[in-house]
Amino acid sequence: MTRPVNDPGTPRTENAKPRTASEGPRAENAKQRVEDGKKRVEDGKKRGGGGSSRGPGRRPGPTATREKILAEARDLFAEKGYDGTSLRAIARAAGVDPALVHHFFGTKEGVFIEAMRFPVDPAVVLPRVMSFPRDRFGELMVRTFLDVWGDDERRAPILAMLRSAMTNERAATLLREFVSTVLFGPAAKITEAPKLQIQAAAGQMIGLMILRYVVRVEPLASATEDELIELVAPTIQRYFIT
Repeated sequence: MTRPVNDPGTPRTENAKPRTASEGPRAENAKQRVEDGKKRVEDGKKRGGGGSSRGPGRRPGPTATREKILAEARDLFAEKGYDGTSLRAIARAAGVDPALVHHFFGTKEGVFIEAMRFPVDPAVVLPRVMSFPRDRFGELMVRTFLDVWGDDERRAPILAMLRSAMTNERAATLLREFVSTVLFGPAAKITEAPKLQIQAAAGQMIGLMILRYVVRVEPLASATEDELIELVAPTIQRYFIT
């Protein structure tokens, strides 16, 4: 006997599944997870900057981190001097691991040179100069200065450094530390020249470069390199080799 189609006792054969008691809480939990995820993304954008999609905890890119290290290093060098500043202190101020500072710059001297924006690494140039015969040291020192200052691109950051030192005490402190410790420090160790003589040599060389390339005093500005070397090298030689 066939039952009527509309018989209320006939079970439904459609594919729709009946709603269970647990489906309501599960849906609510899923919705909450979605909301939590959206909140984490928004928090990450706020921490990482405007439109950034970085999640929380991610550090800035290598360029931003490098510049942060250099900025903190300048402050520490100006406040505590070269000898009073350590790589660990720089890393701590920048909020990074000391290994990262070492990765970017190698040594404290490397950080200092980068912080000063100096266009030549004295640690490379001075040993090369010092490898020449002692009786030619003054000549090679003057020639090296002329090579650096004679290049427009390399002269620009040095001039910026000097101008800043004339009007800003912090910049003047950095420049003093740079000249005495990094620029002429290695030469002093090799030659064992007294500190006063090292500073006199630095003053004479920097003064010569300013008069020649900045103030452009004649006939100093138009003199040939060989003329200047012949004139100044003997004095520089006497400062370092006694």
